[in-house]
Amino acid sequence: MTVAFLRTPDHRFANLPGFDFPPHYLDALPGFDGLRMHYVDVGPDVGPDFSPDGAPSVFLCLHGEPTWGYLYRRMVPVFAAAGHRVVVPDLFGFGRSDKPVDDGWYTFERHRNALLAFIDALDLRGICLVCQDWGGLLGLTLPMARPERFTGLLVMNTTLGTGDEPLSPGFLAWRQWAADHPDMEVGKLLGRACPQLTEAERAAYDAPFPDAQHKAGVRRFPAMVPDHPDAEGAALSRAARTWFETAWSGHCFMAIGGKDPVLGPPVMHALHRHIRGAAPPYTDAEAGHFVPEWGEAIAAAAVAAMAKGHLGGETGETGSSFPDPGRSMSSNGLPTTRAAAHDEQQ
Repeated sequence: MTVAFLRTPDHRFANLPGFDFPPHYLDALPGFDGLRMHYVDVGPDVGPDFSPDGAPSVFLCLHGEPTWGYLYRRMVPVFAAAGHRVVVPDLFGFGRSDKPVDDGWYTFERHRNALLAFIDALDLRGICLVCQDWGGLLGLTLPMARPERFTGLLVMNTTLGTGDEPLSPGFLAWRQWAADHPDMEVGKLLGRACPQLTEAERAAYDAPFPDAQHKAGVRRFPAMVPDHPDAEGAALSRAARTWFETAWSGHCFMAIGGKDPVLGPPVMHALHRHIRGAAPPYTDAEAGHFVPEWGEAIAAAAVAAMAKGHLGGETGETGSSFPDPGRSMSSNGLPTTRAAAHDEQQ
């Protein structure tokens, strides 16, 4: 069946501050014929068995609602400079990926299946899942389906949508606000939540959405959170919770944004209890809901902790394992590896 979709013009993504990563696309994901998914892919060109110092070789960064891959621009250079490949897809409906126009197209299982197809298409292995918001609601259900591919977690202000626990008052207020603002101004919303953003950075969050027609995914995602046991995605999420309690054996670094009224410390500490072997969380008392906007220090702390086998952090720690300033860097702060090789091939 042909899906009607919109494709945001490329010129809207020109000269975004801190985000000059070359675009990559997949347009033949099984079950999603005709739709093009965008992703960032930077860092060393590693093979499936590459793992520096025993750490994960691929950091797979999944954004949430209503953001896109731009959210991870502060963390990508830290991961790449530490010797890791970094892959950042835009979910369908967001970023530079295609945007089906029918609100009803957007479902929990469809987006989960798209992510599984994406991982399989790129044959990603040694994955550290980096997730926030919907990046975790969807992403944390993936390792149980592909356990051989995942070795680590970096979890920021998210949850599992199990449907058997009440949603927080903060989330219910957000869901109602989103329903009342179907043409929400994404950049303005991010600016309120992250007051440190410049005007140009706020505009970058608006870039994927020229008008309300492009915002079907933005409108739908808040209502997709499972809120009762029979809701779509709830059974999958409960199965993931059990799997993390009983079968997970990888790294887990949890970073909590202390000022988040939606998925803040109470929600994150509850999630922490379900992840087998998770060390005490790292807390940034100043960070809000969109934790990766405070993410450079968090990324450095996570890389250092995973390399040393210390998988948690103390409240207020910022970490010190930043990239070696003597390494060769490109203009976007990356080692001159995958990004440069891509340019040379064009």
